[in-house]
Amino acid sequence: MVARAVTISHHEDQGSSCCPHPSPPPWDPAEDLRCITTTFQYLQTSGWYWGSISASEAREALLTKSEGTFLVRDSSHPQYMLALSVKTRCGPTSVRIEYSRGCFWLDSISPGLPHLQTFPDVLSLVQHHTVSGHTRQHQTSDDIHPQTKPEPAQHTAKDSGVPLKLKHPLHKLEIFPSLQHLTRLTINRHANCPNQLPLPKSLLRYLKDYPFSI
Repeated sequence: MVARAVTISHHEDQGSSCCPHPSPPPWDPAEDLRCITTTFQYLQTSGWYWGSISASEAREALLTKSEGTFLVRDSSHPQYMLALSVKTRCGPTSVRIEYSRGCFWLDSISPGLPHLQTFPDVLSLVQHHTVSGHTRQHQTSDDIHPQTKPEPAQHTAKDSGVPLKLKHPLHKLEIFPSLQHLTRLTINRHANCPNQLPLPKSLLRYLKDYPFSI
């Protein structure tokens, strides 16, 4: 399936305003730790988190794969934690994943959509874009618009209008999912409320530890 493009739209008032903008509510930094820790626990379990590989290494891993194959890796940009690398019809590209105040979203500079959709963890973000309808990609990419010194072969995907399809995660061979995990994915894929299934508590906890179908 083809992912929906997520865009960030900045609106600035052209005239002065007599009313100051309300300040955001206080944010507990401990929530950042909880949210980021949860995301990395999910990613480690997924089998398709490739860690600190470069954009060039991600491109090499995806180059011979089918369109829509994807992985998540550490971003090569110092201001970002993670990036989503995906094989498009024009070749592999990477999209940075933004994080702020307990929310993750795909980085974008396109004004195409006025509303920004955020997610509480990266797995929810990726799963949403794996099952959603299609549009065109207008993302800021580690490969397309690097703000630091580019790595070799980083400028191969320059068409910002390439459809972004997320279909199949690319698992690392050394951490290919176990039969237990594959069974969990199947249950999550077909059961609306897996926590209500007539299963032992230990199995229900196992399902709850990874409530995703990818």
